[in-house]
Amino acid sequence: MTQIGPPPAGGSSRGSSRGSFRVSALGGGHGLSVTLSALRVIAAEHLTAIVTVADDGGSSGRLREDMDVLPPGDLRMALAALCDDTEWGRTWAQVMQHRFRSREGVTGSLDDHAMGNLLIVALWELIGDSVEGLRWAGTLLGARGQVLPMSRQPLTMSGVVEPLQGPDGFEPPANSGDRLSSQVALAKAGSLGRLRDVALHPAEAAACAEALTAIELSDWVVLGPGSWYTSVLPHLLLPQLRDALYETEARRCIVMNLTPHTDETAGMSPAEHLRVLHHYAPGMHVHRIIADPTSVPVQERAEFAQAAELLGAEVRYHDVAKAGQPEVHDPLRLAIAFSEVFSD
Repeated sequence: MTQIGPPPAGGSSRGSSRGSFRVSALGGGHGLSVTLSALRVIAAEHLTAIVTVADDGGSSGRLREDMDVLPPGDLRMALAALCDDTEWGRTWAQVMQHRFRSREGVTGSLDDHAMGNLLIVALWELIGDSVEGLRWAGTLLGARGQVLPMSRQPLTMSGVVEPLQGPDGFEPPANSGDRLSSQVALAKAGSLGRLRDVALHPAEAAACAEALTAIELSDWVVLGPGSWYTSVLPHLLLPQLRDALYETEARRCIVMNLTPHTDETAGMSPAEHLRVLHHYAPGMHVHRIIADPTSVPVQERAEFAQAAELLGAEVRYHDVAKAGQPEVHDPLRLAIAFSEVFSD
């Protein structure tokens, strides 16, 4: 194994700090990406992304299986989201997200692999440590803040699908009532029913020590938006990470999805989303919940407020959807919402 020294000091030095909040954002995939794109406007170098490592599909799943490494995909997306809106940052964000495609008629071994996934795994092999490898990647990209895995150990997820109640003679879909043992399978479970007994494996895996420190030192911790069971919930299923969220003096903020109905949460109301978090982390106190007015129907707001009270939270409605794209968060609008919530 080739030994590489630490990344140059001040790896995120392309510009001055734009905020004084210390923020840790927890999640994965596209939801975490939009949160980071918003937070880097107001938190700059004082920003830490803590990323789930249970993905077992696509390029990440293949690399995980072949190389016995953490799935790099969500970590790559977080790094790309922290790139500055400069020529350097935009170029490297595109490079990290670039996926290889063979010429027509050829099936190649690189097909569907993201360049950033390969770069991250190469750094891990050369350096021998997942956190240091991500620091080097962040330095190369000029990323704002840092990206950390929730654990240095690859994790898996499982859960049981509870068939939805139906009319007389209703036959539950095939596989409903079974325990699904794949993050990819859980992400599509909404067509079968409601998920219950969701778990991480190994159950007592150690959380990344640097992630625990970041949460302890934060002013704010942000959860969501994103795939509720497979991106948001995993952080509450890892015992050390859940305990850190219980014990930190940081204030906690949840960002709701713009639509509650996804492939894994079909038929769930916004209030049910909050009750899921309370069920798995009953000791976690939340201070603020950010929700777009269109995401919680007026007739459901009383129920939503009651669910928020279970977490001790106050709901703040902010216009955070992109104009003309009601299912996509606007990073600038979300940054404004964060700034107002953090400052009150």
